[in-house]
Amino acid sequence: MQKSSNFVWKKTVTITGLVILVALTFYLLGSILMPFAAGALLAYLSNPLVDFLMRRGFSRAASVILVFVALFGFLLISVLLLIPILQEQIEHLTVIIPQMLTYLQTQALPSLLNFFGFKNLAAYDVKKIIGDNIMSTGNVASLVIKTTLESGKALFGLITNILLIPVVTFYLLRDWDLLLNNIRLMIPKRTRPKAIKIAQECDDVLSGFFRGQLLVMLALAAIYSIGLSLAGLQIGIIIGTVTGLLSIVPYLGAIIGFVIAVIAALVQFGTIESVGWVILVFMVGQTIENTFLTPVLVGDRIGMHPVAVIFAVLAGGVLFGFFGVLMALPVAAVIMVLLRHLNRRYHRSELYQA
Repeated sequence: MQKSSNFVWKKTVTITGLVILVALTFYLLGSILMPFAAGALLAYLSNPLVDFLMRRGFSRAASVILVFVALFGFLLISVLLLIPILQEQIEHLTVIIPQMLTYLQTQALPSLLNFFGFKNLAAYDVKKIIGDNIMSTGNVASLVIKTTLESGKALFGLITNILLIPVVTFYLLRDWDLLLNNIRLMIPKRTRPKAIKIAQECDDVLSGFFRGQLLVMLALAAIYSIGLSLAGLQIGIIIGTVTGLLSIVPYLGAIIGFVIAVIAALVQFGTIESVGWVILVFMVGQTIENTFLTPVLVGDRIGMHPVAVIFAVLAGGVLFGFFGVLMALPVAAVIMVLLRHLNRRYHRSELYQA
């Protein structure tokens, strides 16, 4: 009994130490992990297609090449088709953003402050405050040079990360089965069957969630982009796309997209009728999402409360940056599977039965 207890204690300490070590590594290397996480995600989502082709008689190498070319060919064609549309949207955006800031300062903010009784604050010149602070930071020329250099470094880093994604995807996709087999062989024989069972459950949850959520995001981006464009908003496609992408966090995408769309409508048209069209578009989008898209395509794959999902995404962003945002929900899904196993084990234990 004592020997068994010592074994369990040592195993618990070892697993806890490994988890802490992995988390610390991710924390320290978070700034460079984004292309690797994106590549791993694309490889994970594409591997079933490779397996499908292999069952049809193709070799692993041929299947990987076909899937890789089809995937990135589709992405490249999509980008090329969207560039003219995005260019037009960005031109409208550069005109509308100053107008939106002016509207917020001269109309929305004073009205809001007056409504809450802060009439004296309504006279504050936001633009002047920002401008004074910028001027007080030092020489304007040095500030411009510094900003340009930082932008150049950021652009170089962005291009490098984008170019790394297909490279990482290809090599992970090529060696996916080999990597999984090596991981399986590292698991102690005594716990291997149980670990494989848990891993399969995690795989079912993750694959269903990722594929379903991706379809939901694309569908919502299309619905809001088309709806807001039909409502006459010049930047409707950009707002709709941002709303769809942010829908991975419950309610966040809809709230942010709605607020931006309302302000854009008031700036562009200045009528209550235009706001009514925006409300109609988001009502239709939310109805379709809640009654069809999410229940059918995603369901309750993770089994997490929306507040827990929001917390997981924000915590991932704070700790690991964009990589953390990208990996927050997958990690949360795995944790939920583990917690369900622990809960079942607890209910079978002597502690619970006593």
